Amino acid sequence: MNISILAFASALFSTALAFTIFRNEKRSGVHLSFCAGMVMLALESAAMGLSWEEASIESSRFWQTGRLLILSVMPGIWLYFSLCYGRGNQREFLLRWKPALVAFFTIPPLLATLLFPLLVVLVKNSKTNTVQMNLGLSGFFITLIFLLSAVLVLMNLERTYRAAVGTMRWRIKFMIVGVGVLFAVRTYTASQLLLTPIIDPQLKMQLVDVGALMVACILILRSLFREGHFDSDVYPSHAVLQSSLTIVLAGIYLLVIGILWKVVSQVGGGAQFELKAFILLAAIVLFTVIALSERARFYISRFVSRHFQRPLYDYRTVWRKFTEATASCVSQTELCLAAIKSTTDIFQALSVTIWLADEKQESLILAGSNFLSEAKVGELNLPKNEVAEMLRHLQNHHEPVDIDAAIEPWTKTLRECHPEKFRSGGNRICVPMIVGDELIGFMLLGDRVGGAEFSWQDFDLLKCIGDQVAAGLLNTRLSQKLLQAKELEAFQTMSAFFVHDLKNTANTLNLMLQNLPVHFDDPAFRADALRGVGKTVANINRLIGRLGSIRNELQIKPVENDLNLLVNKSLEGWEDVAGIKLVKDFQLLPKVFVDAEQFLKVATNLIFNAREAVTSEGEVRIKTFQQNGWAVLAVSDNGCGMSKEFLERSLFRAFQTTKKTGLGIGMFQSKMIVEAHKGRIEVDSERGQGSTFRVLLPLPKT
Repeated sequence: MNISILAFASALFSTALAFTIFRNEKRSGVHLSFCAGMVMLALESAAMGLSWEEASIESSRFWQTGRLLILSVMPGIWLYFSLCYGRGNQREFLLRWKPALVAFFTIPPLLATLLFPLLVVLVKNSKTNTVQMNLGLSGFFITLIFLLSAVLVLMNLERTYRAAVGTMRWRIKFMIVGVGVLFAVRTYTASQLLLTPIIDPQLKMQLVDVGALMVACILILRSLFREGHFDSDVYPSHAVLQSSLTIVLAGIYLLVIGILWKVVSQVGGGAQFELKAFILLAAIVLFTVIALSERARFYISRFVSRHFQRPLYDYRTVWRKFTEATASCVSQTELCLAAIKSTTDIFQALSVTIWLADEKQESLILAGSNFLSEAKVGELNLPKNEVAEMLRHLQNHHEPVDIDAAIEPWTKTLRECHPEKFRSGGNRICVPMIVGDELIGFMLLGDRVGGAEFSWQDFDLLKCIGDQVAAGLLNTRLSQKLLQAKELEAFQTMSAFFVHDLKNTANTLNLMLQNLPVHFDDPAFRADALRGVGKTVANINRLIGRLGSIRNELQIKPVENDLNLLVNKSLEGWEDVAGIKLVKDFQLLPKVFVDAEQFLKVATNLIFNAREAVTSEGEVRIKTFQQNGWAVLAVSDNGCGMSKEFLERSLFRAFQTTKKTGLGIGMFQSKMIVEAHKGRIEVDSERGQGSTFRVLLPLPKT
């Protein structure tokens, strides 16, 4: 293979990749460093190709010197990229690595410029009487610094990959692999060049560098096709990044390679080096891709589990049955009894008990047992101080405990909580039920059929069951507290309305009683007092009826009715309200099936709300029409309107109102009635501009 063709192709590929990133992605530091690094690699690859094309050693030396000049710029650029790529908190790492970045950006270029003649030197070989190119002093140190930077780049990329999880790891995998393969190969070739600082006239070592660049470009391009863009931010903590496998492997590699090089050179192992190197490179790439593939790791793990290890349980079936048995439980007692039954079936344990700790962690509450009765529990000797001590110790034991084998003093209380029933039933096991740092309780089981011992697989499954039951118990507790809070809130809300209305009623009656001794003989006063009492009683009955409608299930009896007649009926007695303009626009409509009594409540409520929303000079429009198979009643006003937040969150909820004297029940009840008729209510409102309510009822199909 002509190295110049491969070198120029790699240079072109690398430049095109850099241009694509520069053109299509945002101009951040990580993007610019990647583009600059790829351009430098392209220039280096082109210099290698031009060096191959030259016939004289002097001309070849010129291009090799240029290659080292380009190489001197790369350590800082690629180290910067490795610190930024895939890290959302890159600024923290750049600050920590600032001294190293300054050193890698400045020292190699200074060596290259100040000791330019010593980059590549020509040395006469006394044995062959030929002139050969060797690394000069500055070229040697530049190559050494590049080798160190390559190891650091690999280390940072490894740490970024380890910090990523899930889809984030999937996104950055091929970019990490591509750059990683490139610098792994460059670590190899740089170390070989430092061991024997002779620049091979056949450029076999540099052929490997060019091939690695081509493979890296392909992998990086694969990453761009997979993700669609360059950015993928991981937020690794410094604690996660304390250790690196790269440093260990690089140290072992550099130690061993020096010894192997001497052995290989003695036995003549350098033949067909290019082929061996490319086979090694392909193997590294393939192995890395497979090793980093989550899918491959999943299939390998599943294959081993299925075919090389026989599990004690069919975990999928066991867990499905356990979750089905406990998922529908709504109380602590139901959940514990279901868990006890499932645990008994799974482990063939004849005695299973669940104890719950009280809120003070001082006493125990029997949640359920398949062998302990209430009378038996009353006979147990469980002093509070011993129980509290036992609970404190148990909170630190997240794993199941064999309480018969344990010798700690606090396990004595556990044994008393679970008396032995069969002497040959095997050891008793305690399974702590802990959520976070809170001990919910514990499960005790024993008397296993046949006295079988509990294995490590039993303990693993028991821990999972204990964690699941603990989480279920905590959720049940929180649900009960939430339900109680909501019930209390609803009670307080209704109480406030009742107190408000009853207070007004009481004030009216109190005033009447105060005036009664003075004006009792006045017939007009007595008649007015009777009317007042009647109105008060009617008001209380109406209040009770409206509240009762929320509690009772709504039942309707729809019959054929004329919507316009119903709306007119709801308007009786409202036309003469002073100052309010009432506009009616009724169109001819087909008959609709509605419960007249219930629908009158809807129409009356909408019209009443509209009139309350407008001022004394306001206008209320009532319109009926037909639209897309619906009979529509629209009630509009130019009053105060409602906020968008109130429309979305509160309008149709009980006890939510903007009126000072309202209960917030009318719209809630209206929505229930309309939906019971298979209809719906639409609302348009804007604060200060008014509101429009549209009731849509389905027309009979012809």
